[in-house]
Amino acid sequence: MTMRRSFFSCALAAIAATLAGCGGGSAYPDLDQYMAEVKARPAGHVPPIPAFTAYKAFVYGAAGMRNPFQPPVEVKEITRLQRLTTVRPDLNRPREYLEQFNIDSLFMVGTVQMGGTLWGLVQDGEGSVHRVHMGNYLGKNHGRIVELTENFVSVIEIVANGPTEWVERPRKLQLKTVETKNK
Repeated sequence: MTMRRSFFSCALAAIAATLAGCGGGSAYPDLDQYMAEVKARPAGHVPPIPAFTAYKAFVYGAAGMRNPFQPPVEVKEITRLQRLTTVRPDLNRPREYLEQFNIDSLFMVGTVQMGGTLWGLVQDGEGSVHRVHMGNYLGKNHGRIVELTENFVSVIEIVANGPTEWVERPRKLQLKTVETKNK
């Protein structure tokens, strides 16, 4: 038992000596002073999180326009070529439903792929939507669809250029996009 007492007393003495060594003054008084000064300063102001701005979608509308790196076709050349051709509308063919509307009142609203054929969806002046494809006619000026893509419908109209002359005029119905407003 004495052995045990002496072991405990030695352990107690070692712990006391260790605590006495740690409890003394600081080894870095200048650092302690600086830390006290920093802690005594007033707290800074953190700015609030910036307000979230909603993402505005960008619709690229130049996909169907002329390539800017190709020279434009001159109007004089088009006029000369049109005078050399004898353009006339076929007045004996049956008229299609969309020919009763002005081309300015027609809008392309989409496309549908059915059976390997791309159909354009055109909204008439009364709000109804009709399927059209290459070769269909629309507009009051004998407009025939010559190109149909997912972004536009190209139409060649035949318009009177005097009492006996007719000329072809290209028109394009761009895809009408609906913009939604963020609330």
